[in-house]
Parts: sequence; structure tokens; C-alpha cells
Amino acid sequence: MKISTKGRYAITAMLQLGLNDSRTPVTLMQISVAQGISLSYLEQLFSKLRQSKLVEGARGPGGGYRLARHPKDISVADILQAVNEEEKTTAHSRLLDKQEGPGGESRRLWHQLSRQVNAYLSGIRLSHLLEDSEKHQLTKAFA
Repeated sequence: MKISTKGRYAITAMLQLGLNDSRTPVTLMQISVAQGISLSYLEQLFSKLRQSKLVEGARGPGGGYRLARHPKDISVADILQAVNEEEKTTAHSRLLDKQEGPGGESRRLWHQLSRQVNAYLSGIRLSHLLEDSEKHQLTKAFA
């Protein structure tokens, strides 16, 4: 399975928030500079992440974004669904399921596969990715 650029950027941005103190807001400009993602693209993503209640915005001086929930309560599937990645796959699977005629068995197979991928991604928590990222940083520091 290939995750789109939109999905990868959303996961990367959420990781950036998680790596910072959860009480300290992070600006989109900070994420843009740190991750090399355009500011306008981040604005689009964060609009969707905020609507899905995965991030909270703080206005004014010292404002920015922070995670709305603990990283252990946010899955990769949650992030992808927020930026409409999973929605497209699920909607397509439902459409295929309703179609009659030849190929019904293969449509059921793809729908089942889609559900299994979603279940797998639901089991991967942002906290797991953060732990892996921190371990990688420690390994790099002592290499």
C-alpha cells in the first residue's frame, strides 16, 4: 500500500507536534521549516486535522497548534481519515460492493483487504511512531 503525499505530510506534521512539549503550541512556519513542507499545504492539512479534533489551535502571540489528544489516543488511521485518505478508499470499496455482475468476488476481496489495512493502521498509534523516532535520534546521536 502506498500512502499519498498528503497522508505522509499529515503524519509527519503530527509527529512534529508530538515531539514538542504538548503544552507548547508549534507554529505552522516551524513545521514548514523543520519538515520542508510548504506553509500553504500545511494550512490546508491543519484545517482538516482541526475539524477532526486531532489538533487544537491557539491564537495570538505564542500561538500555534498542539495535539488535541494524547499521542496514544491518535492512530495513523485517524490522521489519514482526517485528511480524507481513507474516506476515498472506503467510499470506492462501498461503491464496488453495490455493483452487480462479473467480478463480484474480487470486489469483495478488495473490500476485505481495505478493511484489514484500515484495522492495521488503526493499531499504529502516534505514540509508537514517536517512540521509534526518539530511539532513532538517540541511535544517531551515539553513532
